[in-house]
Amino acid sequence: MSGQTIDPRLANARSAPKRKLNISWADPLFRSIVWQVLIVGVVIAIGWFLITNTQRNLLVRHIATGLGFLSNTSGIPIAETLIPYEPSVSTWGRAVVEGILNTLKVAVVGIVLSTILGTIIGIGRLSKNWLVAKVAAFYVETLRDIPVLLQLLFWYGILQSLPAPRAAMKIGNAVFLSGRGLKFPLIEWQDAHSWALVAFLLGLIGTIAWNATANKKRDETGVKPGVWPAAVGLLIGLPVLVWAALGAPFVVDYPALKGFNFVGGGTVTPEYFALLLGLTLYTAAYIAEIVRSGIQAVPKGQWEAAGALGLRPGSVLKLIVLPQAMRVIIPPMTSQFLNLTKNSSLAVAIGYQDIVSISGTMLNQTGQAIEGVGIIMVVFLTISLSISLVMNWYNARIALVER
Repeated sequence: MSGQTIDPRLANARSAPKRKLNISWADPLFRSIVWQVLIVGVVIAIGWFLITNTQRNLLVRHIATGLGFLSNTSGIPIAETLIPYEPSVSTWGRAVVEGILNTLKVAVVGIVLSTILGTIIGIGRLSKNWLVAKVAAFYVETLRDIPVLLQLLFWYGILQSLPAPRAAMKIGNAVFLSGRGLKFPLIEWQDAHSWALVAFLLGLIGTIAWNATANKKRDETGVKPGVWPAAVGLLIGLPVLVWAALGAPFVVDYPALKGFNFVGGGTVTPEYFALLLGLTLYTAAYIAEIVRSGIQAVPKGQWEAAGALGLRPGSVLKLIVLPQAMRVIIPPMTSQFLNLTKNSSLAVAIGYQDIVSISGTMLNQTGQAIEGVGIIMVVFLTISLSISLVMNWYNARIALVER
């Protein structure tokens, strides 16, 4: 069309002929292809040599290889289990799955708690209150400078020094804290609770969809429909309705002292509590600095402009500053999430049976050293890549888009 103009560079790029490959060492394109082929070939050759040499040495020493041993009975007790496990019946494969779940239990809960605590402390460091700022700074500078292994041993030692179950500290007759861990009431899980959980997840999906629709209507009309009424109905009303329709079962299992220990209820063992506490407090110190630096990276003009509009400091932080700071905070915070996950391997020092501890026992009893170490590597690599994938997706979602 006559009214349109075409960028000359774009027109030249379209009309330029494709460059032909010359089979000559003087051609840079040919040289780059040759070097890439050679490098890939060398890597493949080294890998093939290492694999065949390892197989030959294992065969000479009559060392069995493969993952067939995972179907053998394990015979090792596991103190904390999330799935049914019997040492005399369960296999090594099931023991490995239990170790993976125990590792995830520490990593997921630790990431959530350290993020919340680190964010609060990071904001506290910027507080105009002198005492709050100094206490937050003391926390950061102290916990960052103490090795995490020493912190784990410190908290484990404190928990082990708590009184015996008969002299346990208690809140009413429901919660007890002793050297055997924390005991608390637990609801007996039934089918109605499972269906209520499904209803909650469906309600969560519906809430997210309605929030997206409300944002779209706000962009079109300038008025955003209410989200909270729908969220309350979907997240609370729907699960309660399903639970009530299935008989509304509600049986609480309270811990009770029998003999030298408690029975019933839920338990948080000293090993898990010490590991979770140590990793959370240590990682939160680094996250606090990340949050502080991210907030300070937002220009002061944003604060001043929001203040001129009459917004309170809390609203300015929540609605204006933190959304912009997230673009600076997310990349280094991803590294801290990965560090917390990898540091969970220190659980073996305090007796918590995670994937490292269980695989180490399996390695010693079966002699499958390569397979045992390989399982640990694959597990941590998978967890770390999953965290990176989620955080990179979120980082790309909140990134500034040029128009």
